[in-house]
Amino acid sequence: MSVSTITFYPVDNGAMALLKLDDDAETTVLVDMFIRPEADDPDGEKFDVASHLRAQLKKDEQERPYVDVFLLSHNDDDHIKGVQEHFHLGAPDDYIFPEDEDAPVPILIQEMWTSARFWQRSSSSNKLSDDAKAFNREMNRRVKLFQDSKTIQAEGDRAIIIGKDADGKTDGLETIVRDIDTAFSKINERDLASKILVRVLGPLPQQEDEEDEEFQEANRSSVIIQVTVREESLWDSYENLLILPGDAEVFVWECLWNKHEGSDWLDYDILLTPHHCSWHSLSYDSESESDDPQVSEDAKNALSQAKEGAYALASSKPIKDDDETPPSQLAKNEYVGIVGHSRFLCTGEHPDEKYPQPIVMNLTADGPQLKPAKSKSRTSKVATAAAGVALPHGRND
Repeated sequence: MSVSTITFYPVDNGAMALLKLDDDAETTVLVDMFIRPEADDPDGEKFDVASHLRAQLKKDEQERPYVDVFLLSHNDDDHIKGVQEHFHLGAPDDYIFPEDEDAPVPILIQEMWTSARFWQRSSSSNKLSDDAKAFNREMNRRVKLFQDSKTIQAEGDRAIIIGKDADGKTDGLETIVRDIDTAFSKINERDLASKILVRVLGPLPQQEDEEDEEFQEANRSSVIIQVTVREESLWDSYENLLILPGDAEVFVWECLWNKHEGSDWLDYDILLTPHHCSWHSLSYDSESESDDPQVSEDAKNALSQAKEGAYALASSKPIKDDDETPPSQLAKNEYVGIVGHSRFLCTGEHPDEKYPQPIVMNLTADGPQLKPAKSKSRTSKVATAAAGVALPHGRND
């Protein structure tokens, strides 16, 4: 029996995760991306994320690889790097196959999700990379198609906005807005209620006691979702809960605890630790400037709603006890205290620091199950095609 999976890619202090449902369409949801240009890895020593991703994707009737959804949590470069090189941006009819048969084929995005901040132009408080600007232009193109027609567009032209815009830019766009504190199961215009439920936790609107400057910070705009991956059949029924938090920091987690304490909206079987296992998701105190930095109990409570057997996972470089943060050893210690040492994973350390491999989890009736990593010889671009096929699952106890 097939199961849904989620893959977390080793992209240093970046973020990139692929959720693949076991529905008939094998629906795929890519959450953030970070793919280095080849010039940054001339010897091919890094894991070939781009080839592995393509190996997981289906192709449409024109042989174009695609993701059903690409969710950009926020527009920092470490969450969007490579989008212009590896994805088709623009009308699907303008798609062009590369002339070089060995060149990577662009990936179509059937439906794009991000927060209302895509309207915000690059500025000193909102610095945008070229990839982030290109993503924003594509979101604008898709949203304008809906504005002009007042109808949901076809695949390759669809956009979903996470959260209302405080200045009213989302007025009249309610059909394509998924507001905070709502839940939905429609993915790429398919009703997948038997497979998935997405609850929208953030980005939170500006709070009464929050300064404008703090609210405008890039990390503050992070989309935060709880994803319930379901299996409902005549033979079995179960759920796996994922928290995908972007780079949300301590103030946001305090607000979320005050809002959702006593509910199941912060429960998880897998927590992607926010901001690459940053201390500032748990504390206002500086690690380097404080002799005894303290955890915010409310923020920690928000991030402690682990179900039995849950995993916490850092999408980051190997975690060291040094001054280069994130990732933070202090933050890791807190998460280990929540889930246990064997259930804290780091993309930069799995299965070892020298040859990190994707962390692939089967989402099963027994909770998340860690798939064994490929042999360390299969990390280069030459070997990735072979490494793209996942092994049977096994438990990591």
